[in-house]
Amino acid sequence: MKVKRIGVLTSGGDAPGMNAAVRSVVRAALHHGLEVYGIRRGWHGLIHGDIEKLDEKSVTRIINKGGTILYTARSKEFMTPEGQQKAASVCKFLGLDSIIAIGGDGTFRGAQALSKFGVNVIGIPATIDNDIGCTNYCLGFDTAANTSIECIDKLRDTMQSHERCSVVEVMGRHAGYLAMYVGLAVGATAVLVPEHPLSNEELIEKIRKARLNGFTHYMIVVAEGAGSAAEIAKKIKEAIDLDPRVTVLGHIQRGGDPTGRDRVAATKMGYLAVQLLLEGKTNRIVCTHEGGFVDVDMDEGLATKKNMQAMEMDVLAAMTGSRHSY
Repeated sequence: MKVKRIGVLTSGGDAPGMNAAVRSVVRAALHHGLEVYGIRRGWHGLIHGDIEKLDEKSVTRIINKGGTILYTARSKEFMTPEGQQKAASVCKFLGLDSIIAIGGDGTFRGAQALSKFGVNVIGIPATIDNDIGCTNYCLGFDTAANTSIECIDKLRDTMQSHERCSVVEVMGRHAGYLAMYVGLAVGATAVLVPEHPLSNEELIEKIRKARLNGFTHYMIVVAEGAGSAAEIAKKIKEAIDLDPRVTVLGHIQRGGDPTGRDRVAATKMGYLAVQLLLEGKTNRIVCTHEGGFVDVDMDEGLATKKNMQAMEMDVLAAMTGSRHSY
C-alpha cells in the first residue's frame, strides 16, 4: 500500500487538543512528502466534498487553540450504507487513499464502516469523556478536567461563604471518568457516576456525616449519566434541611486552550497515525498504554469495554467517608 494523499477530519463532540492533532498530521505528512487535505465538518463534509488542501501555513499557531479549525458535525446520512458508499466514492474521485479520523466512539464507527469500502483509516481518540475502551487516555480529558476543577474551586468560594450545598453536573453521558477525576481533585462530599450508582440514602448519609464532622458546605459532583443535578438537588432538599444550588457546567468543559499534556499527546498521536499509514497499516486506533503509545485493531478497540479501576473506587470511598467501596 503506497500512501500519497491523506484526508484528516474531526467529528462528533469537539475536544481540546483536536487542533494540535490536525497540526501534527499535516506536518508529519508533509515531512514525508505526502499531500494532506482537511475535511471540514466531519463525515458530512466528506460526503459533500467540503475539502481544502492544507500546508504548514494552514496549521500555524493552532497548537494552543481549543475547538477545531476543521469544524465538526454529526451526519445522519453517513450512518446509512448509501451515505457511506457516497463518502467512499468521493475519496476515490479526489484520490484520497487514507483518512485520519479524530474523535470518539461514533467517529471510529464511521471510519470502521468506510474501511469496508477499501479506504485506509486510522483513528485518533479525542473525547473529554475519556471513554474509549482501548486507550488509557483520550485527547481533551486533561483540559476538560482542569476547566471543571477551576470552575468548582471558584464556586466553592462563594458557596462556602453562604454555607450551602452545591450540586455540580459535569459531562459524561455513559462514563464517569471526568466526574471521578474532578470529584477527587476538589475534595467532593460525594461523586455520582453511572458505573457505580449511589442510592439517595447513601448520598444523604454522606452529607449528614460531613455535617456531624463540622462541615457547613457540601460539594456533590454528578456525571450527567448518573442523573439530573436538578433532580438530585430536589431529593436532597426533601430529605434534609438544605437548599442545594445547582450548577451545570455544560459545554464550557469542551472549550479553552488545551493543556500541555493534551498538546503533546495530540502531537505524538498525529505523528504516529501518519507513520502507521506509511507502514501499510489500516483500520487502527492510536492508543496510550502503560505510559507509551500503541496501535490496536479498530474492530477490537471498539469492542473493548472500559471499566473503572477498583483502586479509583476505593480511593473515592475513603475520601468521601464510605465504610466500603462503591
